Amino acid sequence: MTSEQENKIRLELTTAHYDFEKVLNARAFFKTSSHTIGKDLVQDTFIKTWSYLLKGGKIDIMKAFLYHVLNNLIIDQYRKRKTTSLDMLMEKGFEPKDNNFQKIFNILDGKTALLLIARLPNDYKKIMKMKYQQNLSLKEISLITGQTKNTIAVKMHRGLKKLKILYNHT
Repeated sequence: MTSEQENKIRLELTTAHYDFEKVLNARAFFKTSSHTIGKDLVQDTFIKTWSYLLKGGKIDIMKAFLYHVLNNLIIDQYRKRKTTSLDMLMEKGFEPKDNNFQKIFNILDGKTALLLIARLPNDYKKIMKMKYQQNLSLKEISLITGQTKNTIAVKMHRGLKKLKILYNHT
């Protein structure tokens, strides 16, 4: 592109800026409800128009083209993920709640209980590991051990009692 063509584009865009900047800013503010975002979008509109013209693009009606570019930028702005600061939310009355501590305590208690299973007598230890570490059902445990489901249930009940005593002493 020659300097003469570039000067012609510069003059055309400068004229368009003087003619349409105020109405474009008004439209952008109306759509975004923010002067700073609106001004940024209008500046981006002229930058995109400048780069389009430098690439050899042809514009028949400058005002229509500028509005088209601005509307696309506004749509992109709507689609952007909105970030909200915690301070702004707290000013509006939002109070963050920390309910994860109960979940963490439950996980830690469960891990402690699994470690305490190793201290149980062998009869209970084997059945408790199958039930709570391997998640086997009574039927599956009875098939593996060759004992009845009733016997397994009684041993699990007694093993849980012993486990509670061990847990309360730690």
